[in-house]
Amino acid sequence: MATIQILDGGLGTSLGDLYNIKFDSKTTPLWASHLLVSDPATLQACQRDFGVAGVDILLTATYQVSAEGFARTKTAQFPDGIPRSAVGPFLQKAVDIAEKAKVRESASVALSLGPYGACMIPGQEYSGAYDAEHDSEESLYLWHLDRLRMFAEADGELVSRVRYVAFETLPRLDEVRAVRRAIRDSAFRVPFWIACVFPRDDDLLPDGSSVEEVVRAAVASMEGGDVPWGIGINCTKMHKLAGLVDLFGRAAAEVVAEGQVSAPPSLVLYPDGTNGEVYNTTTQVWEKRDGLGDNLSANVSITLWWECWITQVQLC
Repeated sequence: MATIQILDGGLGTSLGDLYNIKFDSKTTPLWASHLLVSDPATLQACQRDFGVAGVDILLTATYQVSAEGFARTKTAQFPDGIPRSAVGPFLQKAVDIAEKAKVRESASVALSLGPYGACMIPGQEYSGAYDAEHDSEESLYLWHLDRLRMFAEADGELVSRVRYVAFETLPRLDEVRAVRRAIRDSAFRVPFWIACVFPRDDDLLPDGSSVEEVVRAAVASMEGGDVPWGIGINCTKMHKLAGLVDLFGRAAAEVVAEGQVSAPPSLVLYPDGTNGEVYNTTTQVWEKRDGLGDNLSANVSITLWWECWITQVQLC
């Protein structure tokens, strides 16, 4: 029987819906991570809500953390933006808050890291349309490695305090390969997962890559590199899950049969908890399309290929 772990989230929408926190790219370029700078008490309260809900894994509020995002964040102490040399205490605070939010003794902390596109203005994690400086596997590898090193260089032994590293909402195949290389060459020696986003009408990544290509890129032999502990889907509409999970399962079964891995990675699954709303990167709000709902049909059957699942809890 598969083991199921419950993940927290979504943090940004919970902060907006339950705590009336507003985000925009000009004043809060770090989005939810901005509260590490401006209002850690509210961030602590929101993450504690997830702990009280009984989650098994709490994500740090670091999805959109980047050196560029901090440089765009202007405060009274840093009117010209927060320099890289001053970032460490905010990263430490993110781990502190996630740890304090735990209610269940067995709960663990995962370091949340979004794609490069989540740190662009406007965000491009749903399109994968990156700027020329970050439009290759090599440039994305260097960017992700630099961000991982920010955490390793911070005080507080952050590397040893997280149970997982979560690479989330990846829209491009080259970025799947890039994050595997980056964590290999970083100080982190913990299990990691890779979750991709599927916003198109078909079952392809925004860059046109198939689920099979994603799975094969995730588990392909890499000198000195580990296979992800988990692979899967996030920030994707509910009605797409049945087909996508089946494709992931079939691809995972194929790589096991071929001997590339001895067992499939865990399945990580945290789709949009919406009822048909679509995020508008221009207005920076979730917008409802008339007549569209997004409930997963009770008649859908999903083949279980997996030994372990991670799924998400939504606060009401």
